[in-house]
Amino acid sequence: MKTLLYLHGFLSSPRSSKAKLTCDWLCNHHADDINYLCPQISSNPHIAINQLNELMAAFSDHTIGLVGSSLGGFWAAYLSENYHTKAVLINPAVAPHTRFSHFLNTPLKSYYGDEITTLTNEDLAVLADTDIDPISNPSRFKVLLQTGDETLDYRMAQKRYCDAHLQIEEGGNHSFVGYETHLPNIVSFLFS
Repeated sequence: MKTLLYLHGFLSSPRSSKAKLTCDWLCNHHADDINYLCPQISSNPHIAINQLNELMAAFSDHTIGLVGSSLGGFWAAYLSENYHTKAVLINPAVAPHTRFSHFLNTPLKSYYGDEITTLTNEDLAVLADTDIDPISNPSRFKVLLQTGDETLDYRMAQKRYCDAHLQIEEGGNHSFVGYETHLPNIVSFLFS
C-alpha cells in the first residue's frame, strides 16, 4: 500500500489549506491506490518527534511518501533521512532552532484550535538535534520554494537543498500560491 503522509507546519493543523487541497486531490485522482494521512502534529518538538517516529513505525509495511510544509518540511526531511523515503518540501523551515529563540517562554496558540505551546531551551535542543545537515541523498528530495515567502528566507532552503530537485518560483508567499497545480508532479515524484 502507498501512503502519502502530509506534515503541516508549526501551530497549524490537518485543517490547513494545503492539507485539505492534498486530501481532496488524492480523493479525486488516487482514491484506490494512495492512502492519505495527515495527523495533528504537536507544536512541541519533544512530543512531535515521538509522534512522527511512532507513525513511521506503524506504517512500516507501506511505501510512504512525505509532503511537509514549513516546519512540517523540516520534519519531513528528518523522517526522509532516517527512514530512507522520498519527501517533497514546501517552503521548508531550515535550522528552526536558530529562528525560534524569540518564541521562548511565550505561550503560542494554534491557528486552528485551542492548543497552547510554550517553547523552552530543551525544545530548541530537540530541533537542533534533529536538524539534518548535510542531507545524505539529495535525490530523495523535491523542494518547492517561492521567493515571496514572508515567513522564511527561501535562500536558506535553496542553499541546504541545492543538490535536490529544486524548483524556485518568483513571488508567491509562505502558503505557496498555486500549490494544487503541483500535486500531480508531487505524487509522481513520491511514488515513481
